[in-house]
Amino acid sequence: MTDSDVRGTRRKPRHVEDLTDVYDFLEEVRLRPGMWVNRSSLQHLDSMLTGYRVALGIHDIAEPFDFWTPGNQGHFAEWLWQRLDRHSPLGWAVEIEREAERSARPAMEMFFELLDEFRAADHQNQDGAKPDGHPPTET
Repeated sequence: MTDSDVRGTRRKPRHVEDLTDVYDFLEEVRLRPGMWVNRSSLQHLDSMLTGYRVALGIHDIAEPFDFWTPGNQGHFAEWLWQRLDRHSPLGWAVEIEREAERSARPAMEMFFELLDEFRAADHQNQDGAKPDGHPPTET
């Protein structure tokens, strides 16, 4: 999802009560990162997402959550380690910030590019396609 509609105009922010899941929330962060995340730090965003996950658990809300679950770093981090061909105990936020610094790019921008790529790959996997985009082979 982009922050523009088909006419190329920037979409308006939504109220928190209009958001339905973590990806809706992240789209609001994408639209106005400076409002949501202190110094556009991915480590601050990671902390916010951890709080989001804790709230899901406290309120017994069953929502798919790809960024952290007790005991592991989450589906997004697992995908990122494969994508970057390495693993890090420091977490996805630190590693994306390091990658962004190496390439002299804004970390928040890189995060959303990677998130879009992750979601596209995850959607392909849910549709039964292999990661290369081809349909599964019959056995």
